[in-house]
Amino acid sequence: MTAKKWDFSSFDGVKLKIHEMGEGRPVILLHGLFSNAHTNWIKFGHAQTLADAGFRVIMPDLRAHGESAAPHDPAAYPEDVLVKDVLALIAHLQLDDYDLGGFSLGARTTAKLLVTGAEPGKAILAGMGLEGLSGWARRQEFFQQAIRLRDTAKRGDPHWMAIQFMKSQKVDPVAASHLLRTFADLEPEALSAIEMPVLVLCGSEDRDNGDPEKLAALLAQGRHVVIPGTHMSSVTKTEMGQEMLRFLTE
Repeated sequence: MTAKKWDFSSFDGVKLKIHEMGEGRPVILLHGLFSNAHTNWIKFGHAQTLADAGFRVIMPDLRAHGESAAPHDPAAYPEDVLVKDVLALIAHLQLDDYDLGGFSLGARTTAKLLVTGAEPGKAILAGMGLEGLSGWARRQEFFQQAIRLRDTAKRGDPHWMAIQFMKSQKVDPVAASHLLRTFADLEPEALSAIEMPVLVLCGSEDRDNGDPEKLAALLAQGRHVVIPGTHMSSVTKTEMGQEMLRFLTE
């Protein structure tokens, strides 16, 4: 099944590319930092798995990623701009009964959506731990440094892999730097107020964003499930799509 693509004008007129696959219950999936909908959800079959099971899988390329616009104007990057983009998309599609999930940056955005008005039936936080939500300053500086070292870092530098991935996905470094500054931390107290069932799905060797077990324990209906892989490799495993489907259909 081939994903269809369409353009969406967000709350401020910035154009976002939306990828869709399947028909049925809507599920919005948000990709990770420096990635895009195709790399995260389509390439390794996760969207196909959900579409085959009767879901309408809606996958935006986030602002400054993939085929979406990557403006250089700092005014295009207000605080929590990705949250604003997804809320605008939900309103545009008139969704009132849907599920929501994300990987890494997408999980961070999903968590913020859950505490700022989004009301999915179920939510998925993949590639995420508690510290990745409540301690963003350190992670932001790591990625800002990766952008600064984009053309000078040598193999063996701790930023090397992030830089190579950013280059492979043709990420605009100016837009990405602006976007990184828009994320605000989430307080643990706010997370504990999330009431819907939440799957915390993380690779067995993935602690890039902190402890997933602590995150699941903090949530009222949190469940931690382990799949094979590191932060980078877990999205390539069929187990990711299978566990997402298991959670959404039980």
